[in-house]
Amino acid sequence: MDYVPHTPEDLKQIMKTIGISSMDDLFDDIPEKFKLKRFLDLPPSLPEQEISRLMKNKASRNVISSVILRGAGAYNHYIPAVVGHVVSRSEFYTAYTPYQAEISQGILQAIYEYQTMIAKLTGLQVANASMYDGASAMAEAAVLAAKTLNRTKIIIIRSVHPEYRQVVKTYAWSNGYEVVEIPYGPSGQLDQRALTEALDKRTAAVLVQTPNFFGVVEDIAAMAPAVHGQGALLVSGFTEATSLGILKPAGEMGADFVVGEGQAFGNSLNYGGPYLGIFAGTDKFLRKIPGRLAGATVDKEGKRGFVLTLQTREQHIRRERATSNICSNEALCALAAAVYLVSLGKNLKKLAALNVHKTQYLKAQLSQIPGWKPVFSGPVYNEFAIRCPDPRAVNQKLQGEGIIGGYELAKDYPELNDSLLFCATELLDKEDMDRAVSIVR
Repeated sequence: MDYVPHTPEDLKQIMKTIGISSMDDLFDDIPEKFKLKRFLDLPPSLPEQEISRLMKNKASRNVISSVILRGAGAYNHYIPAVVGHVVSRSEFYTAYTPYQAEISQGILQAIYEYQTMIAKLTGLQVANASMYDGASAMAEAAVLAAKTLNRTKIIIIRSVHPEYRQVVKTYAWSNGYEVVEIPYGPSGQLDQRALTEALDKRTAAVLVQTPNFFGVVEDIAAMAPAVHGQGALLVSGFTEATSLGILKPAGEMGADFVVGEGQAFGNSLNYGGPYLGIFAGTDKFLRKIPGRLAGATVDKEGKRGFVLTLQTREQHIRRERATSNICSNEALCALAAAVYLVSLGKNLKKLAALNVHKTQYLKAQLSQIPGWKPVFSGPVYNEFAIRCPDPRAVNQKLQGEGIIGGYELAKDYPELNDSLLFCATELLDKEDMDRAVSIVR
């Protein structure tokens, strides 16, 4: 490997010191059947100009749809130009975990402002910065609850995003916890009776999502007393962050933790990532929240400054004392969210209302088509499930017209094999929705 600046003498000394006879010994743990015995079949190198032409030709094969009627955990929102301008500055876009944190005052201030806004939006006292994505944030909250209460049972509602449920089950399996799924009711909301029957003194946490995977808004205030009555913790999740601009904060309705996906706050779809995990909790869990917390203070001259107040990650403290092994710093994604929220300000509520109105319009128009009928009766934010004669054929027809159609719910809910999950955001014009409806009609 000619890019390694070690001489043969250096390598001999290294191998002698660590007790190996060749560099290949470093890879003994890899089974032989998985080792490649040949060079990769790669084309010869090309000049920069020809590489650029090659990649442009490949990129031209991408099909970019201008009309998107799908959400299901990834949402197409307008991103103000200022977001890209700020996060593209060299002071920020190269930033990883600030190990000498106090030198990076700009990064720490950005994290601090982000935490403040998330705490206000969720109705809780403290928010971190940050997690990988919404799924890992929910799983971390579940494990934190189980460890804190020394209980082994986690209840999750089946209307939580299917991928979030899978990640929670993986975390629980690795820690020896039991996960119990309970059903949703005809409204699309939690089956309250099923929750009451599942709750017991072994329950550490109840995980709910609002708006849930079907876009239906859950009644957090109604379930909180039953959860807390058994001494358990209530974790309220979300996948559509803009809903925080219009719904009453879950923290004000009794949730102990609010977790979710922040992609909708200024982060583009990006083929699935990197995304932004939001994690907020009550102040009594301050020292147990995973990730990092930035705080404000003053220096010896009385000037305002920012510090990393708490660092509970295993990179910063002894591994056995760490509350989590989340290592990646999502500060750049959190910065995008902060700039997005600052640019919108109080208009976030208007944006959320616009999403509601457009969704109601699309839902009403599709419901007028013979054979089409909403699946659930509960109130929705910007997504809704609707029954139709042939979901796959509908999507194929829309795709042929350059439109990304609804999400086929049969993939995750066999009982809804005749249903599609549609989404409408502020980027949909009335003409877009009317055209889509006329196509499927």
